[in-house]
Amino acid sequence: MATPERRPVASLWIGERLQYLNQLCLLSHVRHGHPTTLYCTHGVTNVPEGVRVRPATDIMDIDLDIVEQTSASFLSNVFRYRMIRQTDAVWIDCDAFCHRPFPDDTDHIFAGHGFRGALNCGVVKIPREGELMDMLLDYYENLPPAPPWWNKNQHKKIDRLHKKEPELSHAVKIYRTERTAFGPQAFTWFAGQTGDYDRAMGADVLYPVPFQLNDVFYDPHSNVEGWFTDATLSVHLYTNGTKPWWRKNPPLEGSFAERMCREVGVDPSQALE
Repeated sequence: MATPERRPVASLWIGERLQYLNQLCLLSHVRHGHPTTLYCTHGVTNVPEGVRVRPATDIMDIDLDIVEQTSASFLSNVFRYRMIRQTDAVWIDCDAFCHRPFPDDTDHIFAGHGFRGALNCGVVKIPREGELMDMLLDYYENLPPAPPWWNKNQHKKIDRLHKKEPELSHAVKIYRTERTAFGPQAFTWFAGQTGDYDRAMGADVLYPVPFQLNDVFYDPHSNVEGWFTDATLSVHLYTNGTKPWWRKNPPLEGSFAERMCREVGVDPSQALE
């Protein structure tokens, strides 16, 4: 029986090669019937069969100089909303594992994250036209001197950067002051301004395992599924927090990462760091 085709999902990859967890997460969406597009800045050599590849320039130019001064994920915070506006697809980070298909009947897919009540944007869908989208894109395209939610210490820190490294772009200075100021901080703030914060799903829907416990994905004795609920759709694997040992070695037999690779059809030994 063929898997029904569902709403499209998409992500961005900056670099030339995926790691096995990225392959696993992309294929997990394909398996559930989501047309899955990976926008790429380079010729990626190991995109799994079934994932559609498009140039990132279909959505926007990626300034690799800014990426080098910040992180590979930095400009993805701008990219995801421009992508949603242009294509109406669901944004997925490349380390978001699809546990169950996303519903077809909602334009609001995002959730709280962790222990502090902030929203995350690792998996996100908002209306392509609307106040929240307009405010997010205006923020990125017309950066203020400082984000409106910053406190005195953050203002002091960016002021020191203005004096110490005036040659840096304003976007890079914001990043070096607060790493998540383009990502979860901005999304949480503007969703609060528009009232969309109240539309957030529970953490168990998209981020059932807390970031602080990301090693459980590699432990054969951990019951990862014990964190899941009947509402869980996606499981964030937090590759940015993964210890180098797990990126350079195949996951241990019986661990969640190994079991899912086996189930979906990914050979970790062929895509190590």
